[in-house]
Amino acid sequence: MPLSEELPNAAAPGRSHSLRPGRMARDRLGSPRPAGPAGCKSGSAPRTIEGWPLIRQPRPLRSFQSQRAQAMRIVRAIAAASALSSVIVLAPPTSRADDDRQEGWITLFGDGTGLEAFQEPHGAWRIVGSSSLNPDDPRHLSSEDGTGVMINDPPGRTTNLLTTREFGDVEIEIEYMLPEGSNAGVKFLGLYEIQMFDSYGKPIDATGNGGVYPRAELLPRYHHIDEGFPPLVNASKPPGEWQTLRAVFRAPRFDDSGKKVAHARLDRAELNGRLIHEDLEIPYPTGHAWRTRAELPRGPLMLQADHGPVAFRVVRARPLDD
Repeated sequence: MPLSEELPNAAAPGRSHSLRPGRMARDRLGSPRPAGPAGCKSGSAPRTIEGWPLIRQPRPLRSFQSQRAQAMRIVRAIAAASALSSVIVLAPPTSRADDDRQEGWITLFGDGTGLEAFQEPHGAWRIVGSSSLNPDDPRHLSSEDGTGVMINDPPGRTTNLLTTREFGDVEIEIEYMLPEGSNAGVKFLGLYEIQMFDSYGKPIDATGNGGVYPRAELLPRYHHIDEGFPPLVNASKPPGEWQTLRAVFRAPRFDDSGKKVAHARLDRAELNGRLIHEDLEIPYPTGHAWRTRAELPRGPLMLQADHGPVAFRVVRARPLDD
């Protein structure tokens, strides 16, 4: 039966429609309109009378050729996506060392390197796979075989490491581990020290972790002659945990005659993600070096290892004046 013949019986439930073909109905505004499809103009879409369903004209069927063309477009899109996916999967991953080189970083230790970035002799330094607090003696570190960590324990005291490369203005990142009561450090140009010390839960002091070490005299016995520069906060972690020091150092400036015209300074230093120094001027070399060593515009980085056990797993530097 044609749809047009079913319309008079298609009223919504609960509604009564007594309209007959040819009879005129009025909408809510009072204007007359044809009652159902019989009143529609030729070629126009059927109107909707309240309570009657809207009848939509069926879409014309697509030809076989158009369906085949659409299918081919889908196949080509899938093939292109598969090719792109293959390219992405096959692209070689970039290592941290590759990223570092692109950003100007020099890996002095880490990513499988040995001690080749440091001057000989290397003393008792060893390359191991991991380090942790010695469960039998927390004043020392234990280690396991492998690569990725350098350690001076045992014996716990050995030769300080000096880089073969010299730096002026430089940014550094160092990850280190200390046992209970241990003492180490990093010295810019071999002269200006940021202290590494077991300071967890202790009062803030320039000789503590992250402090810029005070000047000192050797005689009549070793003693400090100033207060150094304590860190802004005590950001130390407990013994046996890895700690991260990041710092931007500026070397002293000299004129053509060799006279110093600007002191060394720390633009910024962070310990374990917390700010410990900012815009800090360092007028002299630290420790007793202020008396025994001349200031220079360039020099090696030094890792102190003659005061206690320490392990390093990342040592990298980015020259800022090259």
